[in-house]
Amino acid sequence: MKKLIKVFLFIFLFHIPFWVSAQSFPFQSATITVSPEIRSSLITGGRLLLFVSREREREPRDHADVKFGFTLNNWDGASPFRLDATDKGILHTDLAERFIPVPKKFYYQAIYKQNVDDALADIPGNLVTDVDSVEVTGPVNLTLKLNKVIPPLKIVENKFVKPIVIQSKLLSAFSGHPRYLKASVLLPASYFDSPVKSYPICYHVPGLNGRYDGVNGMITNKSFSEWWFSKKAPQIIYVFLDSQGPYGDSYQVDSENNGPCGKALTEELIPEIEKQVHYHKDSGKRYLAGASTGGWVVLGLQVFYPDFFDGAWAYSPDPVDFEHYGLINIYKDESSFYNRFDYLQPESRTIYGEPKGSMKDAILDEDVLSRTNDYRVSGEQFGAYNAVFGPRGKDGLPTMLIDPVMGKIDHSIAVQWEKFDLKKVLEKNWTTLGPKLQGKIWIWTGDMDMLYSNVATRFLKMYLDKTENPKSDAKISFTPMAGHCAEWSDVAVLNMVAEKAAKK
Repeated sequence: MKKLIKVFLFIFLFHIPFWVSAQSFPFQSATITVSPEIRSSLITGGRLLLFVSREREREPRDHADVKFGFTLNNWDGASPFRLDATDKGILHTDLAERFIPVPKKFYYQAIYKQNVDDALADIPGNLVTDVDSVEVTGPVNLTLKLNKVIPPLKIVENKFVKPIVIQSKLLSAFSGHPRYLKASVLLPASYFDSPVKSYPICYHVPGLNGRYDGVNGMITNKSFSEWWFSKKAPQIIYVFLDSQGPYGDSYQVDSENNGPCGKALTEELIPEIEKQVHYHKDSGKRYLAGASTGGWVVLGLQVFYPDFFDGAWAYSPDPVDFEHYGLINIYKDESSFYNRFDYLQPESRTIYGEPKGSMKDAILDEDVLSRTNDYRVSGEQFGAYNAVFGPRGKDGLPTMLIDPVMGKIDHSIAVQWEKFDLKKVLEKNWTTLGPKLQGKIWIWTGDMDMLYSNVATRFLKMYLDKTENPKSDAKISFTPMAGHCAEWSDVAVLNMVAEKAAKK
């Protein structure tokens, strides 16, 4: 009996090692080698990630049904590494019930995550294998060869596109090694007719972990490109920012873990961009636009730098009120995995209200991706939140708001998140912030937001509707039955920016 109890506790605490999930993917071992041509690129101590998928349409790294993660602390790639299914240090996502009936064929791929300046997996500098497949007729032993280094991003070559990359003195000093700031600039159709003219400028902040190559999709999109170079398009400089950070999205704000990202943006990158495009900083036409994570960032930047920016358009922003972080109150709730009714806390849903995933699964998924076996270096949503909003630990890594296994919320850490709780920031500083934000805030949210972020936005609106001296004129709107970012449109935003700029 005692032995059975110990087995149960082990399974619960260590997320059920994937070798017990034989019905879903009867994995026994994987032998990993490194191609001699790229062996010198391997950095010891990286995270090996194995992605398994039932689909072939997309690569497993882009759409995995199962993920396995293991940190290789002493491997130099000179000899094969055998990943044993009985190793207790291996974490995984998704169990047998996801695969009923069991498919006969699986596709698999591995990434060796080693880029210390970027916690994501599928990014430049990491090593990757080709896609392979296996017919499941019994126990599975895989062989994989890391044979490619993921190349640097490329910005499309176009007369009207200007990539800008600078070394940040501020971030480099913080990290003790070179760090860079990146952006791509999309120039208006009339720019070369009047190259010294000061055009209105709009900074586009991407969604979670977006990169400055977002301009590529815009300039190669026939519909947008035809509009941009037509007489209908407003003459605005459109800048695509980059959200890279050592723990995932930097959120473009100063933080204990990522460094002075907000200061670097406003004092290093933006001045350099505006110097190159001849923007007159006294024109008062410096705007922000973004959706999802980008929606939170543009609202945050407008609040934290109220005199620097002249207006923000935020669609479906991440939670702007941490009393409503999705459906969790981080200041009072004890658990992030179970709600007050003792049900699994949902993390996402469809527009019809059907839960799609739980907070517990979301956190455990990030644990798998992180070299620390917890979400701190996952590079994904909660790892990024945790690094941006929370304090730095004694080990130099972010401290954890949520216990990665049990889901318990550390309220001593939650208190330190308050300085990024936008509703609390406004409540505490409305006397000084209110006048500076007049005419500068525009927010849209779907009332069936996939991540429940509309709840926090509702409470922000309730607060702003009650403000006095001054009475807030923030424009906040909600669309019934609309989902996350459903109404985002670059064209619509740029037209609104142009309308505001014309009134200056």
